[in-house]
This record gives sequence, C-alpha cells and structure tokens, in this order.
Amino acid sequence: MPAVLSDSGPILPLRPCVGIMVLNDSGLVLVCQRKDQRGDAWQMPQGGIDDGESPRAAALRELEEEIGTSDVEIIGESKGWLDYELPADLVGRVWKGHYRGQTQKWFAVRLLAGEGAIDLGDGSYAEFDAWRWIKPERLPEVIVPFKRGIYQAIVKEFLPLTDRLRKRN
Repeated sequence: MPAVLSDSGPILPLRPCVGIMVLNDSGLVLVCQRKDQRGDAWQMPQGGIDDGESPRAAALRELEEEIGTSDVEIIGESKGWLDYELPADLVGRVWKGHYRGQTQKWFAVRLLAGEGAIDLGDGSYAEFDAWRWIKPERLPEVIVPFKRGIYQAIVKEFLPLTDRLRKRN
C-alpha cells in the first residue's frame, strides 16, 4: 500500500491485518497478555496478512503462531474492515515505522481442540505469556485505549454468535 502525500509530507499507510475472536463452547472469548506490555492490557489474537495471502488463511496461520493451534471452526467474518490509528508516540516505532495503524478483517472462531491445545510458546518469538477467558462484553475494558473502538464494534457485530453459543450450552 503506497504512502499518501499531504502538505506536511507522506502519510503512512495502514497495515492489512486480521483479528480473531476465539470462542469456547460457553461463548467466552480468549484474551492474551502481550509479553511486551505489563498491567491489565489484554488482546485477542491478531496479525499481519502476508503478500498473496487471503485474510482467512492469515487468520488460521496467526492462530497457529500465537496460540499453538488452528483447530477451530470459523463461525463469523466481519462485514467490512475496521481501522485504528496508533498513538503519535508509537508511530514510527512499531512495524519498523512503515505503518500508522492497521486495517483489520475480523473472524469469530469456535475452538474445537479444547483449551489444553492452547500453547503460547516460550521462545523469543512468543508474543504472549498468559491467557484467560472473559465475557465478550468485557473486551473493550481490557484492551489498550487506542483499539477500544474496534473492540466495541466487533463485540456488537459478533454478539449474536456468542449469545448462540451461550444458549446452546
């Protein structure tokens, strides 16, 4: 994605990305604690889309990389793409300074493998060091503030799916 020019110079593009709402059979959502952030900031798995990769394939690859399993059933896909901008102090520091934020396609998935399959890894490439299940309505409370709007939108869009799982069990 080429940079757009403005009067003050180039505007960095948004990074194409996927986000994944992993649900258990009770309709709870998996959130993970990033190794590079302390405090009570959690997030759902997400990651960039490689050149030539479909969003769906990227979602499954990211799950395998981040939580150790892609044994899931895709039960929902966001209608559109959701964007967020990084805070000014992070622009130029993350993603090698190539992007100002992300544009994300979201997927809701039901974990088939069981929580015993969740493995965050312990090597230098592991992004997360803890995980837990929470009610979907709590997602906007636990995410970093600059992603809160996306989490509110995704909860609203996927809430019928989580409610269906809760009612089923």
